[in-house]
Amino acid sequence: MSPQALLSDLTRLASNYRWTWASVTQTLFRDLPGHDEGLHPVGIVAALDDETIRALAGDDGFVARVRDEVDELDTLLAGSVEPSIAYCSPEFGLSALLPQYAGGLGVLAGDHLKTASDLGTPLAGVGLFYREGVFRQVLTGGTQTEEYGVIDPKAVGAEDTGVRVSVPFPGREVQARVWRIMVGRVPLLLLDADVEENTESDRTITDRLYAGSREHRLDQEMILGIGGARALDAMGWDIRLHHLNEGHAGFLLFELIDRIHDGLTLEEARDRIRPGITFTTHTPVPAGIDCFHVDLLRPYFETWARRWGCSVESLWEMGVDPEDPSIFNMAALCLRNAASANGVSSLHGEVSRKLFAGVGIGDEIGHVTNGVHARTWTAPHFQRLFDEVLGTGWADGEESAWRKVTDIDDRSLSSARAAASRALTELVEARTGATVDPDRLIFGFARRFAPYKRASLLLRRPEALEELLSRDDRPVHFVFAGKAHPSDENGKALVADLLAAAGSDRFGGRITFIPDYDMSVALAMVQGCDVWLNNPIRPREASGTSGEKAVLNGVLNCSILDGWWAEMCDGRNGWEISASEADDPDRRDDEEAVSMMATLEGIAVEYHRARPVFLGRIRHAWSSLGPRVTAARMLRDYTDSVYTPSAAGGGQARGDV
Repeated sequence: MSPQALLSDLTRLASNYRWTWASVTQTLFRDLPGHDEGLHPVGIVAALDDETIRALAGDDGFVARVRDEVDELDTLLAGSVEPSIAYCSPEFGLSALLPQYAGGLGVLAGDHLKTASDLGTPLAGVGLFYREGVFRQVLTGGTQTEEYGVIDPKAVGAEDTGVRVSVPFPGREVQARVWRIMVGRVPLLLLDADVEENTESDRTITDRLYAGSREHRLDQEMILGIGGARALDAMGWDIRLHHLNEGHAGFLLFELIDRIHDGLTLEEARDRIRPGITFTTHTPVPAGIDCFHVDLLRPYFETWARRWGCSVESLWEMGVDPEDPSIFNMAALCLRNAASANGVSSLHGEVSRKLFAGVGIGDEIGHVTNGVHARTWTAPHFQRLFDEVLGTGWADGEESAWRKVTDIDDRSLSSARAAASRALTELVEARTGATVDPDRLIFGFARRFAPYKRASLLLRRPEALEELLSRDDRPVHFVFAGKAHPSDENGKALVADLLAAAGSDRFGGRITFIPDYDMSVALAMVQGCDVWLNNPIRPREASGTSGEKAVLNGVLNCSILDGWWAEMCDGRNGWEISASEADDPDRRDDEEAVSMMATLEGIAVEYHRARPVFLGRIRHAWSSLGPRVTAARMLRDYTDSVYTPSAAGGGQARGDV
């Protein structure tokens, strides 16, 4: 192979995010000179000098490995179909090396695209390209501060499609470039306002995710919704269904109405587009919904009202908040104009029906429980073990495959768990300098530090915690990671509390906090911990997919019955933290902290004194949960209950039939 051909092949492999779940491709990049876990494969390949490329091209074994992976990619892409479903989301979590996500919503969106590639679902993603992405967490003096970098789209595998879209704003048009990132065979379009045609102010609209003023957020959502719809149209795709992942892209509805409004009333146009819209809500509380005040939104609506010859009030009614007529509620906008809507777990569906009862269609909200992309989140040792014993169907959630977990012997299970734990302890030492003995029982807690998730709940029982941590006959260690939103002072206080506990002599160095939480830290933790903690205020955790990732790695859940765990816990596949019935928040937290510490004590006894029982619990967790926690199961549920029925009506929504 010529050096030029080899460089071209490596660049192709690095630019397609299939490498995020293709372990063989990941190993290929790790074997390249100059590899660094913190560098994007595109950058690693670009940094190879001519002499290195010539040497690699002369290595027949390495060339054969590259050709095998390129053939795998070509085979995958040969099965591509034109997208007919658009998945619209403000964030997409594909890799820690592409920081275009803030938390679970984005990681779920990334897993959705990866699974669509696996299953051949005719889907495309659409979002924004944030030039500064999300912040890096810096811990200084026991407190969190934030730093931002600058991201070059081409340096992370984005391709300029050549498409530009124009979005109407009060008194002007804002332009956006459309980048494309390939996720296996699924295209992801990302809109970027940092173009020369825009004013300096408008060029910063897509600078950071979830940062800035309310006007800044509104401007981003105008680009995402209206610009996103126009970008999809400019690609020439016949999109028959738009799936709105939360309400941030809700203004897409305005663009769809604009295409057909001639000769129709606003209500008639809304009825025409409705069959091609489905909406997923992820929030169980009103505070989690994007809302805008009438004074802020009116100038934007005046543009559309003039365009359609209707009143601003008629547009306002599309999304007016049921409790406050001066507020425009993005979830209400989506719910009132979608053919279907769902929560992300059974319990969350119930909560959503109550939360949105005032919108008028609350009773119609169903649920599709979230799942996770198995190949992305399962440790390599377990992937090899599962492929060998269960067959490859485990990653697609095949029940027949997961029934074979009884064939996994104790030695193989323990060996794979030990390898994952060692990888975690190595990351902890590299990030913190602290030492975690992988033979200890490792409890893990890693997620966004929103106050309702109660990261520091166990600190309400310091005496019990101290007693648990002091037992050398059954040693345990707690590993925490997470970051708070820059404007969330309560969340930052939780970070400070955990940092103080980690540094306290009282707990003997058996609490560790890993800084700068991201997908790479999450990956190591859901693979390397032994027990996964989750103690939100019920029922405020809509789904909580980190625990599902843990399941795939033989990590057992210990959780409040909330989110996905409320419908899947059977009493033997993990542990339940008893929820308090107290109305007083302090009493509730105290009672649940008591329940949690008692449960953790029992887990420590079982782990160290009844290891066969603990391993049997892992097998039962796999058999009872394995088929249910995969994103393949989730996407099949969407296809059966939403995509196929809704997409069939999408053509009529556009006036095609």
